[in-house]
Amino acid sequence: MGRALCLDVGERRIGVAVSDAEGWLASPLLVLERRGPERDFARIAALVTEHGAERVVVGLPRSLDGAIGPQARRVQRWTNRLRPHLSVPIVYWDEQFSTAEAERLLAALTARRRPGVDAAAAAVILQDYLNANR
Repeated sequence: MGRALCLDVGERRIGVAVSDAEGWLASPLLVLERRGPERDFARIAALVTEHGAERVVVGLPRSLDGAIGPQARRVQRWTNRLRPHLSVPIVYWDEQFSTAEAERLLAALTARRRPGVDAAAAAVILQDYLNANR
């Protein structure tokens, strides 16, 4: 499957996770504080290159009934603006409950080893994507 980068796009922060080269294991990478679309897109493009990602997975916040609501439409508009800055495909993946799952997993870690919840949520989304696409 190859290496993937995952983005959990929030209003103020973007959680970023990356998979191993074989596409088996997702790990939290970092949390980007949003600084404006052009700066954010440039940083994401640099991360894609730096990590040799073959695709970018973007968490899509669907409603509980699976519908595309206002928040998901905002993420889609943002992703459409990101697309020209990348040389790899972008895929959406349902991020339902990813933050709650990330918080549950983080509770078991010591404060020193704890990544930001946004990066952990991106890792949860990416791991779900990787598991479903094996």
